[in-house]
Amino acid sequence: MDLHSVEQVELPPGRWAAVPTGVAVEIPPGFEGQVRPRSGLAAKHGLALLNAPGTIDPGYRGEIKVLLINHSDQPYVIRPGERIAQLVVAAYQAVVWEWSDDLEESSRAAGGFGSTGKA
Repeated sequence: MDLHSVEQVELPPGRWAAVPTGVAVEIPPGFEGQVRPRSGLAAKHGLALLNAPGTIDPGYRGEIKVLLINHSDQPYVIRPGERIAQLVVAAYQAVVWEWSDDLEESSRAAGGFGSTGKA
């Protein structure tokens, strides 16, 4: 689902703003909303989501606002009605955590950034 701005917002270079959409949703338990960027805004104007993807919890009932940042060297004016992000609703599996002093072995072990190679 496309999310549209309901206000005019000017984003100077290097700045960000929470852009209002005028939309509130009731997401059922076991699902989450994912606010995702629009590729055209990124490719053409250097706009990105500050926290991509943004998560909307099932208990949230407020207005969805999109945190946009301007990575370009030019100001950008978001106009009312402009598509600024996409909303995807997806199921998730709730996890019940247990404390443990030991973890099962894996082939990756504690290998971090770049430990799986390039190919």
